Amino acid sequence: MSGAKSTGLARAAELYSVRGQRARELKQEGKKIFGYFCCYPPIEIMTALDIVPVRILGNMDEPITIADGYLPPVMCVFCRSAFDIGMKKSYDYFDGFVGAHACDGAERTALIWTNYIKTPCNFHLDIPHTAHNSAVDFFKQQIAYFQQAVEKFIGQKISPEALKDAVARHNRQRALVRDLYDLRKPDPPLISGSEMLQVLIALMCIPVEEGNVLLEEVIQEVRERPNVQAKKSRLLIWGSLIDNTAFTDLIESSGLNIVVEDTAIGTRPFWHDIEETQDPLDGIAEHYLKEVLCPRTFRDSGPSYQEDSEMRFGYLKEFAKYWKVDGVFANIIRNCDVHGYEVPVIKDYFAGLGLPVLVIEQDYSTAALETLRTRFQAFAETIG
Repeated sequence: MSGAKSTGLARAAELYSVRGQRARELKQEGKKIFGYFCCYPPIEIMTALDIVPVRILGNMDEPITIADGYLPPVMCVFCRSAFDIGMKKSYDYFDGFVGAHACDGAERTALIWTNYIKTPCNFHLDIPHTAHNSAVDFFKQQIAYFQQAVEKFIGQKISPEALKDAVARHNRQRALVRDLYDLRKPDPPLISGSEMLQVLIALMCIPVEEGNVLLEEVIQEVRERPNVQAKKSRLLIWGSLIDNTAFTDLIESSGLNIVVEDTAIGTRPFWHDIEETQDPLDGIAEHYLKEVLCPRTFRDSGPSYQEDSEMRFGYLKEFAKYWKVDGVFANIIRNCDVHGYEVPVIKDYFAGLGLPVLVIEQDYSTAALETLRTRFQAFAETIG
């Protein structure tokens, strides 16, 4: 793929369809490749050591045939899928594996992974479940341990200047992603949800410099091409991640335009820059613990139910207003407790904004998707 002439959206589609190919090419060129679980491991530290960070995902097209011998079937099916394809050597090109206590399922998967999928370098990042100042201090120390472990593996120290440069490059990527999200504000949006998903997953499979070039190409292409999208009801997706365009294609072919996603492959990793601080680890710890807005982290509560909801979900009101949302899809991967437990309050919060919510607990399988079509079509008719 290194010699491919495609650019922009076509390039993103290629990277999406063969997620590990570019990383394998880079490995052959001498690069170190680290896989990381969820959006909490600080990829800036890897970038500062010229390591290519690759996001670990599952595979909705692949039946789970191995993982259930190691992980309980009542656990999150996404985590089991990621481990399953790991056992099938989809990630055999990794030089390092970074697990994280993003949730109980992710922690369990990461610990089992290090025992059964042998990788030269392994690290488990302990992440507090609160965002208080003492928790940030604790998390900073965990990140420092991670940095020391990777430095020892590579045989090189990270200078403060190199880490600040890595932060700046990733902040540039975050800004470009936000620029791309702005192109979904028109009605109809200038880029589809499936195209956006391909771009975001492509970014998670290549070095940050290549990702920034790709984003600049995509933004220019989307701005200049004719808008062929049709006007439909505008949808905000909240909840568990979606990492397969078969799902977004089904949604958008059912009479809906996806315009914003509050998910781990969506706004969460990109919506806030890391603040420049004298000690870069201070800004990194603050960002990942306080600004990656996942319900796995408990935040300050309000004095009443309504005020508490506003403190926790007020940013979603701003999303709904900015992208002129007509309805919300709450996507729950089966046994994703982190998001499943939030469904009653999320429905209540959006009801207070006058926005209907469709809740679906799905099996993370493309084979089971078509049965959902009538539910999305009925929802589109309801809010249209």
